[in-house]
Amino acid sequence: MTPATKKHEEPGSMSTATPTRAPHSDAPTGHKPDAARVGGGLFDPKQLITSLPDALRKLDPRVMIKSPVMFVVLVGSVLTTIFAITDPTDWFGWAIAAWLWLTTIFANLAEAVAEGRGKAQADTLRKAKTDTVARRLTKDGRAEERVPGTDLRIGDLVVCEAGDIIPGDGDVVEGVASVDESAITGESAPVIRESGGDRSAVTGGTKVLSDRIVVKITAKPGETFIDRMIALVEGAARQKTPNEIALNILLASLTIVFLLAVVTLQPFAKYAGAEQTMIVLTALLVCLIPTTIGALLSAIGIAGMDRLVQRNVLAMSGRAVEAAGDVSTLLLDKTGTITLGNRQAAEFVPVKGVAEADLADAAQLSSLADETPEGRSIVVLAKEKYALRERHQGELAHAEWIAFTAQTRMSGVDLVENGSGRKVRKGAAGSVISWVTERGGDVSDDADTLAGTISQAGGTPLLVAVEDDQGARILGVIHLKDVVKEGMRERFDELRRMGIKTVMITGDNPLTARAIAEEAGVDDFLAEATPEDKMALIKREQAGGKLVAMTGDGTNDAPALAQADVGVAMNTGTSAAKEAGNMVDLDSNPTKLIEIVEIGKQLLITRGALTTFSIANDVAKYFAIIPAMFAVVYPGLDKLNIMGLSSPESAILSAVIFNALIIVALVPLALKGVQYRPTSADKMLRRNLGIYGLGGLIAPFIGIKLIDLLISLIPGIG
Repeated sequence: MTPATKKHEEPGSMSTATPTRAPHSDAPTGHKPDAARVGGGLFDPKQLITSLPDALRKLDPRVMIKSPVMFVVLVGSVLTTIFAITDPTDWFGWAIAAWLWLTTIFANLAEAVAEGRGKAQADTLRKAKTDTVARRLTKDGRAEERVPGTDLRIGDLVVCEAGDIIPGDGDVVEGVASVDESAITGESAPVIRESGGDRSAVTGGTKVLSDRIVVKITAKPGETFIDRMIALVEGAARQKTPNEIALNILLASLTIVFLLAVVTLQPFAKYAGAEQTMIVLTALLVCLIPTTIGALLSAIGIAGMDRLVQRNVLAMSGRAVEAAGDVSTLLLDKTGTITLGNRQAAEFVPVKGVAEADLADAAQLSSLADETPEGRSIVVLAKEKYALRERHQGELAHAEWIAFTAQTRMSGVDLVENGSGRKVRKGAAGSVISWVTERGGDVSDDADTLAGTISQAGGTPLLVAVEDDQGARILGVIHLKDVVKEGMRERFDELRRMGIKTVMITGDNPLTARAIAEEAGVDDFLAEATPEDKMALIKREQAGGKLVAMTGDGTNDAPALAQADVGVAMNTGTSAAKEAGNMVDLDSNPTKLIEIVEIGKQLLITRGALTTFSIANDVAKYFAIIPAMFAVVYPGLDKLNIMGLSSPESAILSAVIFNALIIVALVPLALKGVQYRPTSADKMLRRNLGIYGLGGLIAPFIGIKLIDLLISLIPGIG
């Protein structure tokens, strides 16, 4: 891919992009308070009881009509009940009516259970909403006024200090502070929020733990991020996805076909002298239409979003989750996603005539005043690899410490030892070379060669120099490199098996970008990338019919996040980024994009697997009911009674009971999802047919036969 513009940070310079942080960070620590999480377990029987009232409320025809298949079952339930009332002594009619009602309720229960877990999460979030008093700055910025948080408007500036609850969503425009976001993310470790970067966004309801910040309000009361989260996890804003709509149309079409088949069956049955009751015809219709997938379809979609919530990812719509399952191109930022985020010292390479131990000692000394992550890594490398004890600035007398600055791009120390002076410097190649030449020293050829070799390998060379009674000279080179996160190559290999192309996005020069891309195992990379370059890349991929996913946290990422089919914004990022994306990662872990793709694929696979199962098990119910309906008139049809069912009434009732119970049995699978394994489409189809197709064919034969055996034991029925 063709790079467009040059990154501001030159190879060989030391980065100041990553601020020095307190012990806290935005990286997940693994500990999450129980109160802030919602169980993501397979299936809790208690949920059935707590969700039952919601399932009963969903019997409203205005709700049921949204699912054509289950609406037909509801109508059938009403009709069979009416017919049973007209003949109170007909136990068969009452039994069919009862089990049809249970079928309808079980279908609603599956959806209610899925929604219930979202509501539990919403209740947790709702507790985070508090009525706060805001310290709003006056227009001239010289004074504070205390106002209710509900009176804040977009653009207001509010002051928050240690112990204050942030009154509304906004961006930090002044200061830096440690913030407790556990009520939102469930993560107990505080995070740093600061002005002027991509970690400036704060959420109303979170608590400031230290220092002082000024926040610019970016959302109206009632339209905060928490309000949006509550509405989304409760399912109020959930819209059916295109694939879900298409499947609903297919199910409705199948229902119409079977409805016409059952309606036209009665004249033929009457002509043959085997006229059927409306109760039997209704039972036949309900068993033949795809009730299983019709009952579980909504639950599958809701559960897909719920699985993201369990991983602290908020999907703005079901469409985004579904799109993740069809993603074919994945754009990942290098820093913090593929690499650890900070370059680290990898080795010390001395020039000719200099001992490696002397270079390590000078590198450590010159880095003690460097508080950047790179500087600290040099101190650590000298201690761990060269057994140099850790030193501190205070223990060296007569030392003047030179802190690293973006202007000098160097750090070091001026020492007075045994009456003579020694100056040590470490920094970007150009800065150190200038420092040496200004003092009359010469730069050896091998110093340039070593620095060039490191640069060509994708690393960053830092030179170490000294000035003493022998003059100014370069001692050697420190090799800084981006450290690729452990296991990234394996994850990219897995994505490749999924058929997903991975593209690394970076502002680094092409040499560095290529080296990191090869080490990480991505398929392609875009170096020296600008926001315009990212947008152009996404549009090119989409023009080829591909769905694109990307992650970002800065305002400069917002256009690309909005253009991508799946745009995952980091919760630590700017408000612009969160508004542009269609997902927000509350943990701000960019590598979670890979999990999101897996969950999306799992959603699609689960839907396909249960559709296959549903259609397959209709075949078995056909063999149970049709022979029972006509075997009396046409004894030859008894050969189709391969299950050996005891009587026509028992056969039909067993099929209806199985039809209801299989919905409840499959609720855990709909909620958990079918396990996803990277494989080709044809292998996946064979797996679906082999497991869910064959299983859907066999399970009803076994289930209906067992139910028939139990029914036959009831006096007066068998």
